[in-house]
Amino acid sequence: MKIATFNINGIKARAESFPAWLDEAQPDVVLCQEIKSVDENFPREIFEERGYNVETHGQKSFNGVAILSKLPLEDVTRGLPGDDADEQARWIEATVVGKTAVRLCGLYLPNGNPAPGPKYDYKLAWMERLHARAQDLLDAEEPALMAGDYNIIPQDEDAARPEAWREDALALPESRAAYRRIVNLGFTEAFRARTRAPGHYSFWDYQRGAWDRNDGIRIDHFLLTPACADLLVECHIDKDVRGRDKPSDHVPVWVELDA
Repeated sequence: MKIATFNINGIKARAESFPAWLDEAQPDVVLCQEIKSVDENFPREIFEERGYNVETHGQKSFNGVAILSKLPLEDVTRGLPGDDADEQARWIEATVVGKTAVRLCGLYLPNGNPAPGPKYDYKLAWMERLHARAQDLLDAEEPALMAGDYNIIPQDEDAARPEAWREDALALPESRAAYRRIVNLGFTEAFRARTRAPGHYSFWDYQRGAWDRNDGIRIDHFLLTPACADLLVECHIDKDVRGRDKPSDHVPVWVELDA
């Protein structure tokens, strides 16, 4: 089973390039972030005609997450537990059924800038809720993963110029510590389970020629429960997608599971 995460940065802007990547890469499941569309305006037919089941948790102009799956989806839920007043569309879950049932959690973690400030407080509070949900997934002792745009640069080797991010919410010590607390519950970070080398990125800003200079950061991650990590075959970043016509500032990251 090939599962991808992709922050598409607006479904309208990516109406041609995203389906073209789907046709080429042929993922079984895609967890999408920043669809920037309410549910009723999401162009489901583009994906349904390609054989995908479509589940969305949308929001006008901002945020929004979705699951596209060629396999059956069960028990779809929307919204990260822990704060009923949170109206931002950043979390969607479903169980995908292949050879093995896998619980999928697609997330778009808050950016948090400027920090300090209310947006950074929201980011850290959201990560506390994520920690609680992560513990529940582990307690279930079943194959599960949390994947998406974490807006976290885990370590300096995950940035081409780490010094440029020292004061940014994506790399502040409190952000990294909150991320480590989640991983250290017992998750496997899929990409780092396959390579320890620096120089691998999943995001390049549109400004200042970041792509041409390979001035990137790695902020799109897969965290796997132990039962899911046992199924891991491969994890790869589709870097070349960033150099194509009308790209997102993120590129797809995918895992292959023996599931």
